[in-house]
Amino acid sequence: MHAAEGKADQDDAVQKYGKRVVERFEQAGVLGPRTILAHGVHTDAHEHELLAQTHTWLSHQPRSNMNNAVGVAPIPEMLARGVTIVMGNDGFSNAMWSEWQAAYFIHKDHTHDPRVMNGFEVLKIAVENNADLATQTFDGLRIGEISEGAAADLILVDFHPITPLTTENLPGQILFGFRDGIVTATMVDGKLLMKDRQLLTLDEEEIAAKAREQAQKVWNKIN
Repeated sequence: MHAAEGKADQDDAVQKYGKRVVERFEQAGVLGPRTILAHGVHTDAHEHELLAQTHTWLSHQPRSNMNNAVGVAPIPEMLARGVTIVMGNDGFSNAMWSEWQAAYFIHKDHTHDPRVMNGFEVLKIAVENNADLATQTFDGLRIGEISEGAAADLILVDFHPITPLTTENLPGQILFGFRDGIVTATMVDGKLLMKDRQLLTLDEEEIAAKAREQAQKVWNKIN
């Protein structure tokens, strides 16, 4: 669920209930390892402690936050207190590498410190932590690794680095070199879903046409 995305969320909670958003969740028994809170932009140190103590997941959506002009989530502070952060997109788009880049840059700019949110931290959030969340959610299914017994979920990328590719600079290679268009094939559970950039199981044009129809119906209803 969304939590403290905008300042108004905290103002409303304090005014009506005398408690901050995450404190209310804790009091109601909502927090815990089966709960994912989105955003957490306007949270304080005590709320971070509650999230860490209860092993609640916090999903970071930097581009959505920028688009809605709600502020910058205090992710470095949360990490320092032991909160488990995962990477989301809040439906903004499915371009997750762009989300990685936004997380990498915005905290540097916000804190005026280029050392904040380094590439390995972004990689841990977006790959390791997201994989751990998926493993918990899907009954022990292992993803994010190439090993016996893990899900055969893979992508192939057409990437030609202009500097040597090493384990030490892998995060930087991804953050500065990867774009959605370089994905040439996708596989889920060993089944090819896209090959040579062509979808094999879905009609993209038909889906887009139906989506436009539904979007117009939604706007008509709103208006």
